[in-house]
Formats: sequence, structure tokens, C-alpha cells
Amino acid sequence: MKTPTVDDIFRSVLTSRVYEVARETSLDAAPRLSRRLNNSVLLKREDEQPVFSFKVRGAYNRIARLTESERRRGVITASAGNHAQGVALSARKLGIKAVIVMPNTTPEIKVDAVRAFDAEVVLAGDSYSDAQRHCDQLAIETGMTFVHPFDDPLVIAGQGTIADEIVRQRPGELAAVFVPVGGGGLIAGIAAYMKTLMPAVRIIGVEPVDSDAMSQAIRAGKPVDLDNVGLFADGVAVRRVGESTFSIVKATVDEFICVTNDEICGAIKDIFDDTRTIVEPAGALALAGLKTYVERTNVRDQHLVAILSGANMNFDRLRFVAERAELGESREALFAVTIPERPGAFREFCRVIGPRVVTEFIYRLSGRDRAEIFVGFSIRNRDDAHQVQADLLKHGYETADLTDNEVAKLHVRYMVGGRAPGVKNERVCRFEFPERPGALLQFLDTLGGRWNISLFHYRNHGADFGRVLAAFEVPDPDYPAFEGFLSELGYRYRIEAGNEAYQRFLAP
Repeated sequence: MKTPTVDDIFRSVLTSRVYEVARETSLDAAPRLSRRLNNSVLLKREDEQPVFSFKVRGAYNRIARLTESERRRGVITASAGNHAQGVALSARKLGIKAVIVMPNTTPEIKVDAVRAFDAEVVLAGDSYSDAQRHCDQLAIETGMTFVHPFDDPLVIAGQGTIADEIVRQRPGELAAVFVPVGGGGLIAGIAAYMKTLMPAVRIIGVEPVDSDAMSQAIRAGKPVDLDNVGLFADGVAVRRVGESTFSIVKATVDEFICVTNDEICGAIKDIFDDTRTIVEPAGALALAGLKTYVERTNVRDQHLVAILSGANMNFDRLRFVAERAELGESREALFAVTIPERPGAFREFCRVIGPRVVTEFIYRLSGRDRAEIFVGFSIRNRDDAHQVQADLLKHGYETADLTDNEVAKLHVRYMVGGRAPGVKNERVCRFEFPERPGALLQFLDTLGGRWNISLFHYRNHGADFGRVLAAFEVPDPDYPAFEGFLSELGYRYRIEAGNEAYQRFLAP
């Protein structure tokens, strides 16, 4: 397939067939955010689509151009999310058979949504990569046409119709458009169109810090494979961007911004506050980047557009989002504070805190000389958090800021017990594994009984993956074998031996 040029995509956008199934979505003002950021913040509402995501645009534009022979054979794709629904709806509209290959770990709500559009669902493997391999084999066996989620000129052009709408709907001169980036289909289509008509408008791609395949590709000068991909913003979790999308993005996108999961959660809350709509993590990605951009550049009085790319949120995930939103908004800070273990010390500490709002306070007697307290405070901004720490240090309290410590936020704040003096040679690790019925038992079976488990914390976050903090008693001579064992597990992991939250609250 010939790599499309920017001009090819621009012209293809003008002739795209999307509105037979997609709708023109609104470009809404966000008044609360606009006042807070001193800019005119505009939200492009792709959550208003029939499948609550922009993906239907590209899917329909591709499927509508099939030949009669291709239509008779049907279409196939691999997806665990919005692309699956876009393909399924588009195929039903055109009377074409559709097969969607999804991982076994896909939440039932997403499987049911695809089946509701009369598509055949095939479950295969535990990951998108497993599903994709099975899809490729089925396409060869059946002769069905594979509909790529992003690396196809017609898919890219279909997504580019969003830019055409923004140009027509804009209330004035635009300064920048912020676009979530996964495989690159959305930003390639938008950037090709906008840069052709309005080259002065900055196109800014936004990625999660742990799924930055496009910005890494730009730095490398070619698409690269990520070793690991973060799964929270699953709508943009790709290991490798497309060849076509990379070529267009390299020629048209001005910069990239990476944001944390906490910042994404904060943006989800911002969108809810202004629209009373709950978007998925990938859907809030662009707004998280917009906020980072404003804070970094201190721009004022400009029209800034953020693409809300989707709203297929798992309800159970809202607990995690609510817990992390205040951190992402810099409205809460977490600290470990050491106080003397003696009568009256606790009351003295509370006097130092004064009238500040305490969001969390965890304490357990663990020794007779000193006590470790896990405490959260409401803050106005990060500078306020620094002031809290400075005040505590001034009064002689050893204090560590744990606001950005994942072990503290994911595990320690929910654990009870404390230190275990009898534990020897403890090695602590963080794991992520596919979430499905029986996944925790399978995880433990995979670990086996080779080393004693001395600590274990698991918490379901309503996502497609589970998070575990586990520790094992591994004698020094066994450590090389232990490292090899971890690398062969097949689960994403990180050794946390030096983590400050672990050392203060859990380490023997």
C-alpha cells in the first residue's frame, strides 16, 4: 500500500462517507475550566456518537468503500473497545457480515455492546496481541477484509472529518487543538486537514506517560515497539504506531505532551463538572494535555480545543478515577510523617496541622521509639503541598511526599498490619495481570510455591487488568533464579525494593 501524503488525506477527508452513520458532534464551551485556566476551552464532543466514540467515522468510511466481492466475504477486525463497536455498527448499516476478535479479558459490557450490533464475537487470548494474531489467521482462512483500527488511509480520512467540523464550528481564531494519540489515526486525519487549511493552528498530541509510542517514534525517526504499554487509558494502549500515521504525524504535528494517570483522572472530573458527562480515560487525555500546556506556557485568552474521543467507561472503574482525581488536580497531597512514640505526641502533631482539611490518616503502633503516619491533606496546588511539607519539617517532623508514589497510592494506603520483624530476605514487586474471573488464582498458581509469599495485596480497580503488590522471601543465593523467574512469568512487573512508602510502612 502506498504511503498517503498529507494532500492525499486532505482530499480524502472532503469526500469521506461518514454521515450515513456518524453524526456531526458539537464543539462545546467549558465555562468552569475556561475561567480557571484563563482561556476559552472548547470540547469536541465525540462522546455524542452512536457508539460513544469517534471510531465509527473511520470504520464506516473504510467499509463503505468495499467492492461488491469484498462485501460478500464480510469484514473482520481485532479490538477490545471502541473500534470493535464502530466496525460492528458500520457493517450492520451496510448489511455486511462482521467478525470481531476480542481478548478473553474484555469486560462483558464491551462484548455485549458489540453483539448488540449483530456482529459475531470471537474470544481469543488474554491480550490484544493474542487477539490480533488470531484475527490475522481467520482473515487468511475466510478471505474477509481486515479493517485496521488506525493505519489505513480511508480510516485516517474518516477521523479527519472531525477537523472539518471544528473549522466550521469555531467561535474565533484557534490557537491549538489537542488530540489523544494511540496508533495515530485520529491525529493524522485531524492534523492533515487542519495544517492544510489553517497552518498557524498548533496541533498537539497527548499520550499517557506509559503509552507514548508516537512520541518515541518521532524521536527515533521511525515506528518503534514499546516493551510495555500502560493499560489505564486502554483506548490508546498500542505498542507500535502505524507506518502511514507516523509519516503524516511527523510532517504535521507540532509537539507532544505526556500526562500521568492521575492527571487523566483529574481531567475526567473536570469534564464531568462542566458537562455532567463521564468520559473514558482515553477520552479525557487531550484535556489533561491542554491543562499541562496552559500551566507550562502560561498562555491566556486563547481558543483551545480538546478532543473528547470517547465515553465507553466501565462503571466499576469510577472508584479508581474518583480516588485519583484530587491528586491529578493537585487538590490532595499524601505524606509519610515520622513522630516520636510517646504519650501526647499524637496531639502535638495535630496541633501543628492546625485547621487544614485532613483527607486520610493512618496510624498503627509499630515500635516504641518512633511512629510512621500516612496522612493526606487537601491543598490548593502543588506549591501549597510544598508549604505543608516545609511546615512539618520546620517543627522537626521527618516528612516524605508520597503524592507521586504508586506503591503508596495503589497499595499502602489500603493495607493494614504493618511491619513483620520475622521476615527475612524480602523482595517486593508490583505486578499487573489480565483481569478476568479466576485471574487471581491463576496468578498465584503461576507463582507456584518456590518461595514463601511474605506480603500480598490485590485490589480490583474495575479495569481490564489487576494490580498486585507481593513480596517473597528469597535468600541471596537464589536471587538470580528469582529474577529469571520474574522475567519468564509473562506479567508486567517492577521490583520496588527501594520504594520509600514500602520502606517506611511495610519493610521488616
